[in-house]
Amino acid sequence: MNYQPVIGLEIHIELKTKTKMFCSCLNDPDERHPNVNICPICTAQPGSLPVINKEAVRKVIKTGLALNCQILEYSKFDRKNYFYPDLPKGYQISQYDKPLCVGGYLELNDKKIRIRRVHLEEDTGRLIHEKDYSLVDFNRAGIPLMELVTEPDMSLAKEARQFAEKLHLIMHYLSVSDADMEKGQLRVEVNISLSKKEGELGTKVEIKNLNSFRAVEKAIDYEIERQRKILESGKKIIQETRGWDDIRGVTVGQREKEEAHDYRYFPEPDLTPLHITPKIINEIRAEIPELPQQRRERLAREYNLDEKSIEVFVYNKDLGEYFEKVVSEFDPRLSHEKILRLIKLSSNYLITDLQGLLKGASITDEDFLITPENFAEFITLIYEGKISSKIGKIVMEEMFKSGANPSHIIEERGLILITDEIEVKKIVKEIISKNQKAVSDYKKGKETALQFLIGQVMAKTKGKANPEITQKLLTKVLKNL
Repeated sequence: MNYQPVIGLEIHIELKTKTKMFCSCLNDPDERHPNVNICPICTAQPGSLPVINKEAVRKVIKTGLALNCQILEYSKFDRKNYFYPDLPKGYQISQYDKPLCVGGYLELNDKKIRIRRVHLEEDTGRLIHEKDYSLVDFNRAGIPLMELVTEPDMSLAKEARQFAEKLHLIMHYLSVSDADMEKGQLRVEVNISLSKKEGELGTKVEIKNLNSFRAVEKAIDYEIERQRKILESGKKIIQETRGWDDIRGVTVGQREKEEAHDYRYFPEPDLTPLHITPKIINEIRAEIPELPQQRRERLAREYNLDEKSIEVFVYNKDLGEYFEKVVSEFDPRLSHEKILRLIKLSSNYLITDLQGLLKGASITDEDFLITPENFAEFITLIYEGKISSKIGKIVMEEMFKSGANPSHIIEERGLILITDEIEVKKIVKEIISKNQKAVSDYKKGKETALQFLIGQVMAKTKGKANPEITQKLLTKVLKNL
């Protein structure tokens, strides 16, 4: 029988704030020394009272607005009761029936994935398991945690992965979180069931704490197949929570899934409800920057870039901003056609050569020395044929190391192109006399022989012969042989 997968996501994102959610302790989950960033509030000492982090609230509202959510005018915090060693209070301060944001969506391949809610809560501590005992580190306890819950609108593992990737990118654009999955700053949980008919829901299984986009896709694909085999054998799916074993590539049963009533939610008595006014919403809305899809559309419209280049500049936001600074340095008096060629050349060199030199580093790092002005000058020299692509690589490497002006590098290292036709013709004849087989191949119609001879000329001149003059003279001399 054909079973229809029904997939929804719960995504937890650690917010980038100076302090924790309900106290003044430093929000630094990377702190190596355990139990340093703690106080009576985040360790639940008797008599301590929480205070709401205003910046965390604003960051959740900003996210909700970017995801087309409705911001509730009245919102409150609740106690989610459960007992676990990394939860010092015996309950987690979260939001239940009155979250900050409801009813949004994120477009994915012309399909709207509905967002049920985006709410705010506090993170738990961290357990470190040794051979026969466990340790608790409360540095992470109380860190502001945003939870986004989708509707079960996805049916493919690839869709779920793409949703998580797209959300991850939006978090960076909004600067609400670093969302580093390796550090646990963005954690994905998947709710998945199989049904016989479209629109029906089967027994739900939750896969917890997926910490990479690859794991999201692989875990869902595995779980779909696991549930399908169970149903086809006539057995029933158990509603449970499962984990993902990345090494074996399987999901593993952990515990039976709790229902909402198992947590005995009730309003947090130590915190007053939140009243979000239209004025506050408009203030936060004004802070939202250009988002990824808007940037895609603008880069295509303003710079006529191809789709692959656009994606590079959208996903690498800093590189995209650098590209636009480079373009702004070109002479505006140039024709539209020349500007477009310079733009294309800039895009190619940034995406290939420069990223190759960066080796994963960022152009925002202090040791990146190439200014947009110098890069624009470099591209102009390439475009005008004053240096070859081979010399261009040498010049860019030197610019990368020293930050020097490209014209100075060319002059100091004697890299100016040889454009004197008499001098080039002399070298061309020398190369032809030493490569008679290539000459014979060219006469037989093998075009690759011409490229070989051009390469020999460039090697002889260490890339300084003008490529266009070289090709013209080679063709002319070979024709007259």
